[in-house]
Amino acid sequence: MTGLSALIFGATGASGRYLLRELLQSDKFDRIGEYGRRVTPSADLPGTEKLEQKVIDFENLDPTMIKKGKWDVVFITLGSNSRAAGSPEAFEKIDRQYVLDVAQAAKSEDPDRKQRLVYLSSGGANSKSRFLYMRSKGLTEDGLASMGYDFISIRAGFLMDAERDSVRPIAEYLIKPFFSFVSYFTTAAQIPVPSLARGMRRAGELGTPGIPPTMRSQETHDGVSFTLIDNSQALNLAAMP
Repeated sequence: MTGLSALIFGATGASGRYLLRELLQSDKFDRIGEYGRRVTPSADLPGTEKLEQKVIDFENLDPTMIKKGKWDVVFITLGSNSRAAGSPEAFEKIDRQYVLDVAQAAKSEDPDRKQRLVYLSSGGANSKSRFLYMRSKGLTEDGLASMGYDFISIRAGFLMDAERDSVRPIAEYLIKPFFSFVSYFTTAAQIPVPSLARGMRRAGELGTPGIPPTMRSQETHDGVSFTLIDNSQALNLAAMP
């Protein structure tokens, strides 16, 4: 086996479930880890011969167990909203603290080992935002950027045709027609979830040096730079042959 190894957190979510299938069907990855509070029934998946699944407790992580996989690429699609989490405090724990914890746990202790980290963020992410959701995403990006990965943040727009296990805020249903209208004029507004997953998979396969310059940009926060892929760039990356 000479392919890459990939670890995904959040594979049972709306975007993660598509990303997991993308990884399993990719000939660039020969070992996939799916770690989470729950895991996907293997009967629903292709390519399970290269899949390792583990149920983990985000409140009591075992970093040794996670590091043991020596992962080349870490994908994180964990996320929530205040309503689903139950409170702003619980939201920030799931949306930010859990993400930072698993990323740190998966980071190799070998300073010479090159690892990639691909994180599903959101358009408008900003650590200085007055809005909780956008501020949490921005603060998470800042924390991940400081860990020493080749860090790639995908700032996705409105997720089209997402299959969700939880009830979403009523506002999401109200704004859906608006994003559909705006998408006639710009590719920055929304993205089909399968396209998002394909773009994330390609980002993980290529890493920053392999992603065409037109499909990425650099963001610098507090002196630390990371790779940013916006909604339009993610669509273009997904459409690559």
